[in-house]
Amino acid sequence: MRHLATASALFRASHPLPALAVTAIAAGLAAAVGGAPLWVAAAVLPGQLSVGWLNDLVDADRDAQVGRPGKPVASGAVSRRAVLVAVALSALAAVVLSLPFGVAATAAHLVALASAWAYDLGLKATACSVLPYAVSFGLLPVFVTLGSDMAPPSWLVPAAALLGAAAHFVNVLPDLADDAATGVRGLPHRLGAVKSTAVAAVLVLATAALLVLGPIGRSAGLLLLALAVALLSTGLVLGRRPGSRAAFRAVILVALLDVAVLLGSGIPPG
Repeated sequence: MRHLATASALFRASHPLPALAVTAIAAGLAAAVGGAPLWVAAAVLPGQLSVGWLNDLVDADRDAQVGRPGKPVASGAVSRRAVLVAVALSALAAVVLSLPFGVAATAAHLVALASAWAYDLGLKATACSVLPYAVSFGLLPVFVTLGSDMAPPSWLVPAAALLGAAAHFVNVLPDLADDAATGVRGLPHRLGAVKSTAVAAVLVLATAALLVLGPIGRSAGLLLLALAVALLSTGLVLGRRPGSRAAFRAVILVALLDVAVLLGSGIPPG
């Protein structure tokens, strides 16, 4: 029973929803370019888990200071040593499982992970906090396409980077007050909630616009834009409740919607 409780706490400390969502996006992209989605998922998932575990490990003292709920490391539900071991093993697994995709693809994945780890280790508290999200999300399709023996289309990398930047802004919105109390002052904290929300909305819509100009054409693109606006608007409204992550989840849903559209249209080179 004790081992089951520890495993459950370790799972919750991994930030499972974002980890699974990013993995699903990568697998979807792999399917769209004729790659191996299961192998891509196997390489991406442990890397994403390592990012989540490192985040909670580094933030444990700050989370405990403000009494943030749902943080197993801060509450002592799982030991810091166990989480540190999980970070190391999952990072190693991500590296090993990326190697079959080739040197270039592996390098892209490692840079993406290093960027995410740098965010956890301190960049989150600086004015450059958005850069790791943009870099890591932007490099995800590079890893997938290079691993499938094709160059990433010119529109795909900026679309992914914009979406990653938007995810950063909406992800921190519920925690602005707690973060300020513990000395974290990333770019969204410096802009404030209203401006950060507006920036996130613009970034998500810009992502959808790039897809319209890229692979999917005008008619399907207009439908995508309409759905993106509807999802984002709903998320932003629900996200105004204290502690809500509805806005972040709306961005993830838009990302999954984008991937679904790409699966139907394919990803042409260019």
